Amino acid sequence: MAAAVRGGSRVQAKPRTRAPQTAARPAPAKAVRRPARQAKERHGPSPKAALLGAVAILALATAATLATGHRGERLVAAIGSGVDARFGAAGFRLKTIEVQGASPMAKADIVKAAGLYIDQPILGLDLNDLRRHVEQVGWVKEARVVRLLPDTLVVAVAEHRQLAVWQHAGRQYVIDDHGQVIKEADPARFATLPLVVGEGAADHAPEILPVIAQRPRLIGQMDALVRVDDRRWDIRMKDGSLIQLPADNVESALMQLEHLDQRSRILELGFDRIDLRNPDVVSVRPRPNQVLPAQTQLVSPTAAGQ
Repeated sequence: MAAAVRGGSRVQAKPRTRAPQTAARPAPAKAVRRPARQAKERHGPSPKAALLGAVAILALATAATLATGHRGERLVAAIGSGVDARFGAAGFRLKTIEVQGASPMAKADIVKAAGLYIDQPILGLDLNDLRRHVEQVGWVKEARVVRLLPDTLVVAVAEHRQLAVWQHAGRQYVIDDHGQVIKEADPARFATLPLVVGEGAADHAPEILPVIAQRPRLIGQMDALVRVDDRRWDIRMKDGSLIQLPADNVESALMQLEHLDQRSRILELGFDRIDLRNPDVVSVRPRPNQVLPAQTQLVSPTAAGQ
């Protein structure tokens, strides 16, 4: 065997000792785990991860808006579209729309005004804009829109109270308790509401109808309230008779009518016309060939004391 020479002396190299050979043992079986990246690519991000990632992206976009102005706004819009898509992939899509506090007739109009559709990204919805659209519906007094993740939107509304049917210029409308027209309401479906007729009737109906509603015998036989020259009312009864009210002190005039009815049951007997425009005297005109009791001529207490 060749010798290695160092410093003029020879050292014989020793052969490398080999370890004794033993029988090879099989390696124990190990559970194979799928890499996290592969799992994410197959199943998509978890809702929690998507939410955290989107919050981070939006925070960066907001900072960019403050720094760059309008260019930042365009950047936010572009990023927002990407965030919506990412949330949609994670399951944040609209599946259910719940309308609370609305009558069956109003629900369809509310959903239509909201302009929502199934499977749109729910986190991209502007809730304030949705509320404004819903509050433009005639049925709706006020609205509140709530997002329930991952897939539900709740629209809670308070409706205007339907007060009367207003007839004007050959058309009919349903009005609320503020005299505003509920444009979506079909008057034919509100036959039990009082009928008010004429120019200005819608505006002044909220003032007089609660006063008449306190008198069941009168409102039970009333056919319509007719606005005269936009300054006073006539009550047209179902049998065709007429009650003329003054421009002022309507409640006092109706109290006179009640007094007359208690004495003579005039609302049951029938008449052609009762004139209440004079605060001192109630004048009753009978129908042709009709004889009314003497007590149907009523002088007010004020006039009697003069």
